[in-house]
Amino acid sequence: MKCIKYNIWQAIVTTLLLAGFLTSCSDTLRLEPKSVITVKSFWKTENDVKGALNGMYSDFRNANKMMFQLGEGRSEVLGLGIAGSGGYDLFYNNTLNPNNLDAQGNYSSGLDWRVFYTIVNSSNLLIKYVPSINFASEEEKNRVLAEAYTMRAFIYFLMAKTWGDLPLRTDPIEGYDANTVNVARSPVNEIFSLIKSDIEQAMQLYPDNQILSGRYRWSKVSANALKADVYLWTGKLLGGGQQDFETALAACNEVAAGDTDLLENFNDIFRYDNKGNREVLMSIRFQLLEETPVFSYFRDMYMFGGLMPSGVSEYTRNFIGTNTGGGHSVWAPTELVRNQFNTKDSRRLGTFYEIYNHLDGDSTYFTAVVMKGTGAVNSGNVREYVSDIIVYRFAEVLLMKAEAKNALGMDPSPELNQLRARAFGEDFPEFAFRNADQLKNDEFIISERLLELMCEGKRWWDLIRFRKAFELVPSLQGKEAQQHLLLFPIPTKTLSLEPLVVQNPGWEN
Repeated sequence: MKCIKYNIWQAIVTTLLLAGFLTSCSDTLRLEPKSVITVKSFWKTENDVKGALNGMYSDFRNANKMMFQLGEGRSEVLGLGIAGSGGYDLFYNNTLNPNNLDAQGNYSSGLDWRVFYTIVNSSNLLIKYVPSINFASEEEKNRVLAEAYTMRAFIYFLMAKTWGDLPLRTDPIEGYDANTVNVARSPVNEIFSLIKSDIEQAMQLYPDNQILSGRYRWSKVSANALKADVYLWTGKLLGGGQQDFETALAACNEVAAGDTDLLENFNDIFRYDNKGNREVLMSIRFQLLEETPVFSYFRDMYMFGGLMPSGVSEYTRNFIGTNTGGGHSVWAPTELVRNQFNTKDSRRLGTFYEIYNHLDGDSTYFTAVVMKGTGAVNSGNVREYVSDIIVYRFAEVLLMKAEAKNALGMDPSPELNQLRARAFGEDFPEFAFRNADQLKNDEFIISERLLELMCEGKRWWDLIRFRKAFELVPSLQGKEAQQHLLLFPIPTKTLSLEPLVVQNPGWEN
């Protein structure tokens, strides 16, 4: 059997690995299946589909760190950690180039197209084979198909925001065929046409508005959040204008009709023992005591005990915990961003905690740790970074609704003040938002998105959508003439495996 590009077996990894049937070896995009199980023998039963669906979500989880690097790494939010950079400095210093995007020797996952096209291929396989398989429930069959379409839309949306034009693959790769494997880039407008089409196809397939237990599978509610996100992007950046803003607003209203709401306490959103709460629309699931532990990107933003300075107060030591496990401390919230949080804003302490070293009567800032993904402490008194990664939550939908309303000349105050009332509690009257002109409202909305969604992988996309990257990111200031910097370079390794793909303009060696 010939080696194939993009591991088609990853989509069925759960079933096959449990059965002990599959091994693979590769350090490139080409992976050689060793199993005697074939595609034809696999796609037969509902249980086969469940295994493939689990594999798709497993691949999605494995991409969590890379997704965060794309969505927030190049912004002004994070900088050097107390234990060094871990390889993340090329993002926040904006010194990335096609040749330095490998992760070797770093905590960074680097950037690699195969991670995302593996998920696309998993979706493509489900879309191809599920229609011909008998299910006990037609509704469940349609739900699986809807999830596959939503996942494909989400991944292409992520990649299109990152690289612009992309190879458009809608058929699964099941063997070596140069016409299928070697694909040139399609214009970004064509990518967004597929994204929007996939979302609409998913909307027709979801049998109801139910959000399944745990909230880590796509649903009609979370697909509407994705729809709002997509149409805000195309409305502002691809000429969609009023029509797209109206579509985004309608999608936000559809989300509000689902089983979701703001939690009363901001900190409760992220607690390990409160996973799948009503504010969460879609998440990536992590658990304690998995046979092969997989940790979230938050591990790199927390401390390990050996770095705690001697002059730390007892309160801080207890608050952070001495059982900090394998926190890497390789990037930390910047002073620029920390100072934007009012001390009366409950989101400040819910997002980060500043550590000071008290010696000889002096108090010196040491570092700050991110509090949104602290995970849980296992029975061995070791912290595991297994907080769920939230992909969409209701607070963000309120912010998207405010953004769409403002773009349409409507008053965004109700949505913004719902969030500020929670954030400031009894001090809310002092901090209530008051409607102004569109420009000032947009300034407020992008600021509010930072305060609400910091370290949730959103900030870079916000800076691009609001056209603020060159203004607000210190490492990009004064570089407005270099508009190519708003897209990422395609890694050299990826180009070597994609003979029909050319580098993004401005990033050529």
